[in-house]
Amino acid sequence: MKSLAGKVSIVTGAGRGIGRAISVLLGRSGSRVALAARSESQLRAVGEEIRDQGGEALVVPTDLSLDEEIERLVTATLEKWGSIDHLINNAGWGKTGPILKAKREDWDATFRVNLRAPMVLSQLVLPKLMEKGEGAIINISSVSGKSGQENTAAYSASKFGLIGFTESLYEEVREYGIKVTVILPGFVDTPMIPPIKRLDRTRMIRPEDIARAVLFVLTSPITSCPVEITVRPQKSPYV
Repeated sequence: MKSLAGKVSIVTGAGRGIGRAISVLLGRSGSRVALAARSESQLRAVGEEIRDQGGEALVVPTDLSLDEEIERLVTATLEKWGSIDHLINNAGWGKTGPILKAKREDWDATFRVNLRAPMVLSQLVLPKLMEKGEGAIINISSVSGKSGQENTAAYSASKFGLIGFTESLYEEVREYGIKVTVILPGFVDTPMIPPIKRLDRTRMIRPEDIARAVLFVLTSPITSCPVEITVRPQKSPYV
């Protein structure tokens, strides 16, 4: 198993839920972590949690719908630590509702955060990874990226697109020793899942389960790449 000691990881959507769990686990495992999300207060809390466990964290409030803020995130990370080894594109957003009632600006916002931002970040980070001849880009998609459901058209479309982007990027950079992986979680107990009467949250995936999948990719041997990982609840959360 490879060590993460001294590595530098960027995690988007790091303020809560899956992103928080990934950031804390990576920090505990030795990686220095650049934390990106819109809420500065949430990021600061995660940063303090990492530091309390002996890790290093950089808080960079970021609106991923804006290219200039994405560029600032990468620049701040390089100025702080001079390197980038891992990019975890976790941030996600979407509104539910039927197509006929959807606002087109919500579609645009969903695609910018869920698909375009990972593409832009990957483009900015890749030169550093290619120079090293190693590193990893992990995209957090969803089982909704394999099976569309009613009232989630834009979200599903963005997550389908993220899978396609991952597959294409892997083929482009695999010879440089760069791992490119997409993780497809099912129901995860995070604030993004609203209260639903029939949903038993105790049966849902824990954010820490997804964090462990990320760690598995980052510490896997150089001879293999887990290109796609699907994580489903062991027991159906619908009761």
